[in-house]
Amino acid sequence: MSQSNVVFATNRSTTREDLFARAEDISTDLSRRAAELDREGRPPLAEIVKLKNAGLLNALHDQKIGGGGLDWVDGLRLVRILARGESSIGQLLGYHFVNSQYVYWALDEARAHALGTETVAKNLYWGAAVNPRDPGLVLTRRGNGYVLNGRKSFSTAAHVSDYINANATLDDKIVGFAVPTNRPGYQANDDWDNFGQRLSDSGSVEFHDFPVYDEDFVGAPAAPDAAPPVLSTFNTPLIQLVFVNFYLGSAEGALQAAVDYVRTTTRPWVTSGAERAADDPYILERVGEFTAALKASAALADAAAAAVQAGLAKGHSVTARERGEAAAEAYAAKVHATHVSLDITSRVFELTGARSTAEKYRFDRFWRNVRTHTLHDPVFYKAKEVGELILNGKIPEVSLYS
Repeated sequence: MSQSNVVFATNRSTTREDLFARAEDISTDLSRRAAELDREGRPPLAEIVKLKNAGLLNALHDQKIGGGGLDWVDGLRLVRILARGESSIGQLLGYHFVNSQYVYWALDEARAHALGTETVAKNLYWGAAVNPRDPGLVLTRRGNGYVLNGRKSFSTAAHVSDYINANATLDDKIVGFAVPTNRPGYQANDDWDNFGQRLSDSGSVEFHDFPVYDEDFVGAPAAPDAAPPVLSTFNTPLIQLVFVNFYLGSAEGALQAAVDYVRTTTRPWVTSGAERAADDPYILERVGEFTAALKASAALADAAAAAVQAGLAKGHSVTARERGEAAAEAYAAKVHATHVSLDITSRVFELTGARSTAEKYRFDRFWRNVRTHTLHDPVFYKAKEVGELILNGKIPEVSLYS
């Protein structure tokens, strides 16, 4: 059961400028505390409350219901900003964006509006339990509804979610549903012990006779190989763009931490001829190269987000081809961001020097965070999907990974 939905600020201004300023403030605060937060590795209940108080959870919802009215390009930039301070918090905001917006693409307009309005009014955080490589969940008919039983090995935001998207087998079919986590039978376990993304709250969850009702269903039960409506499949390129942006945010945070350390602590090399490390020509060269790589990757990420946003804006008229071409833009950004972020987060130590490897700084957290999550799905398959489109005109096969 979620513990994160406590008293929060209401009726705050939600202009674009306000949302970005609050994200920058939260990111700055996170960067000051990031080493300790990483060391403790606890579910980020307080951090989610701060996102709620800042209005960031509702940034993508329509202004008519109290949301911020931002598009996906700006929403993903918010993810990048937060990840500079703490990668897991950027990830959690991005996951919430995709999970809470999914209802608009998969449900009828009236029900989607009702859920969206409730989400904004109550400032709900949305998670998910849908990992396709870990089926695990079974829905069984009981009385006037159903009960859900089973276990998911990974469920990001397990403790902090107020609502989740989930799927399960029902007889010989697959059904998706959206349910609050405060129903009896939901259990989030404290077993996330990976060396990176330690605040992502990605442990296992269990369901014990968890009640589900027909009105919770997101679409009718369908055969496992049934093709879903095209619009409802935009969650995949968008979650991949969430990955892109918190990888880049992590790398930007690593470079900023390194620059700060060079300015204050790093000593110039004995043969550099410089009095300050900040004047060392090789350090200057690396800072320039890293900055250029990050700017290029961020520009590619923004362009991909605009392409996916344009496809999404077509609504139910969007074609599978249009979706596939937009998805390939996202996957090209994923390939580039993966390589750039892994490279920079491991090489910033070339700027800072041997003493910066002291445990108290935990500068390795940037690499650990990126390395952990970039294994989520192999990046070479993303490169292959882009290559298939360019060489053979074949769009990515629709799945929760592509």
